[in-house]
Amino acid sequence: MSSSLEHPQNQPMTHMTADEKQAFLADLHVGVLGINDPGKGPLTVPVWYDYEPGGQLWFLTGPASRKGKLLAVGDRISLCAQTETPPYQYVSVEGSVASIDEPRDEGLPMAVRYLGEERGRAYSKGSAGESVVVRMNCGSWLGVDYSKS
Repeated sequence: MSSSLEHPQNQPMTHMTADEKQAFLADLHVGVLGINDPGKGPLTVPVWYDYEPGGQLWFLTGPASRKGKLLAVGDRISLCAQTETPPYQYVSVEGSVASIDEPRDEGLPMAVRYLGEERGRAYSKGSAGESVVVRMNCGSWLGVDYSKS
């Protein structure tokens, strides 16, 4: 039985294709990272991240921060990115931590991505050496686009 909210292929009208999910995740959003915190509920924290379709998602964090202490290569984590105004859209991706490395030059481009050239350069200069780069293999994807309903 088909409802008015479904496409003929039994996909909800709000369904996002794989390409749409990847393009949305590649856009500028603050992500909400979910990390298992044994003995407690999952830790969910906002993060700046970067992603190119088909690649790994990555973000920076302080190794001594709560999230930095909880992360280990091979751990399963998730990230959700969303719009804040109607029509709402979101993409959630889950996967494993592929690597945790000392940053090379990732801090400046990440700061410029989120703050613009001038403010990004100032921010990056003031926070040099305080982070590690966490790379995530993107596995399971969910996405909804209410502009399609």
